[in-house]
Amino acid sequence: MNRHSGQRLHARERLRRALTMATAAGLGTALLSGCGSQQFITMGDLASDYNKEIFWMSIWAIALSILIFVGVSYALFYTVGRFREDRNDAAPQQFHGNNRLETWLVVVPVIIVMVLSVLTVRSMAILNPVPAEATKIDVLGRQFWWNFAYPETKADAGGNVTNGNEMIMPIGEQVALTITSGDVIHGFWAPNIGGQRAAMPATLRSWNVDINRAGVYQGNCTQLCGASHANMRYKVVALEPERYASFLAAAKAYRAPEPAAGSAEARGYALFMQGKPETGALACAACHRVQGTPAAGVAGPDLSFFGTRRTLGAGMWEFMEPENHWETPRAREILHEWIKHSPLVKPGSLMPTYDGSEYRANGKLVKGGILTDAELDDVAAYLRSLKLPEEANYWSGTPVFGSQNTTGGTQ
Repeated sequence: MNRHSGQRLHARERLRRALTMATAAGLGTALLSGCGSQQFITMGDLASDYNKEIFWMSIWAIALSILIFVGVSYALFYTVGRFREDRNDAAPQQFHGNNRLETWLVVVPVIIVMVLSVLTVRSMAILNPVPAEATKIDVLGRQFWWNFAYPETKADAGGNVTNGNEMIMPIGEQVALTITSGDVIHGFWAPNIGGQRAAMPATLRSWNVDINRAGVYQGNCTQLCGASHANMRYKVVALEPERYASFLAAAKAYRAPEPAAGSAEARGYALFMQGKPETGALACAACHRVQGTPAAGVAGPDLSFFGTRRTLGAGMWEFMEPENHWETPRAREILHEWIKHSPLVKPGSLMPTYDGSEYRANGKLVKGGILTDAELDDVAAYLRSLKLPEEANYWSGTPVFGSQNTTGGTQ
């Protein structure tokens, strides 16, 4: 009897675990499919001088490859046809010692390799130097998000202007990206503006990108870096120089608005800064920065302009509505679930949980704190209030390339 009771208990436990995993998978799938990214990587964009140079170098490489293919194919078919066994009874002649033939077999490949080497070195000499006058942006890759800092623009509230997962750059100018990683090796690739580069821990590498057409472009991590490698996306927003200058000026002067007393934003601000010690809920400010407030964390993305952004979870979700994009019911639902249990909807996310469930921190399972649904909504309300002035809204009217929605902020 005891043995059967134990078996039933084990069966119930297995069933409970299976249902929990199925529920988690279902919720993650629903969130991913409900408002997933509609923008895709697009290659072959000649609006970038970088890509033009690579394109013309590739034309030479392809032409030489075709020449080699045609030459080898001709020699093969000629030999097979000319020296068929049914037409030649004598033993095949050996060409060992044929100096002319052996010379051609050596000289032709050497010439081809030399031509390709000269073309490659020429392109590298054009593309690799970083002009002193180039616009500088620092890129930091972490598991699993990107942070973009503008070292030449100091915020009035202190520190550099930074933005999480959305890189703003000017068009018609060379942009020098200095790339590094805060943990493992990541791959930075936004093909519309340039080639791939590795983000290496403890290593700073600078290189040039550019584009001559305003728009929003997709970027991805291209180096397998963990459970959410495929969810490590970002946007490149290329603006006309005047709009880019307006963004930088507004970002430089930005200070987070002070919430009205008693409002949902004020309650969310208090939770963001202090957490809720009595339930073990950690303060968001420990990991995130909000310009003009005591929040100066560096472990997570900068949230200073969160309300202006149109992406969440490093580009896992996009909200392209031209106005009040965070106020749509679906966006509110996803933001609520993201704050509540980020590791559930994005595997490997290092954010703490706020529903009392366990999450992984420093390689160990840690029990998360608890915030009520109303308190989570207050935190979300505070995040939605963090907006740049409308004249500095880089999404407004900027077309989105590689998407069914090509009008971006104007739809």
